[in-house]
Amino acid sequence: MSAARSLTAAHAEVKAEITRTDTKTGLLLAFVGAVLAGAWTVARDLPLTLPAYVAGVPGMVLLVAAAGMLLRSTRPNLRGRHGFPLWATLTAEEITAAVATDLAADIAGLSRLAVAKFTCLRRAVDLTLTGGALLILAALIMTGGAL
Repeated sequence: MSAARSLTAAHAEVKAEITRTDTKTGLLLAFVGAVLAGAWTVARDLPLTLPAYVAGVPGMVLLVAAAGMLLRSTRPNLRGRHGFPLWATLTAEEITAAVATDLAADIAGLSRLAVAKFTCLRRAVDLTLTGGALLILAALIMTGGAL
């Protein structure tokens, strides 16, 4: 396989990984939003005990933090040196020359972007799991199943 084909394949792989991460981020953001809305609706209508507050409030805070991380992960980076922001300033001929000569740098830049997105997604999943566990604990407390 030639070097140009290898670079093209690597470029496509990195772009596909960014797409997969963005899809997962969108799904998790919708899930977190639904859990937050449901928990808020239930908590608003019930007389909560102090132990339920002690478990539920941190759970809600962690879910809001997870939503913030997910939003941060999907926030466009317009300061990047590669990709859309660069191409928007170039002519068609300059884009062709830049892609032909700078594909390796674009792969490196996109790879760093993919790792940053994946890291935010991973942290958001951890926050969501912890926040969900605290909300489950609060629900158990309210139903008399714990403490």
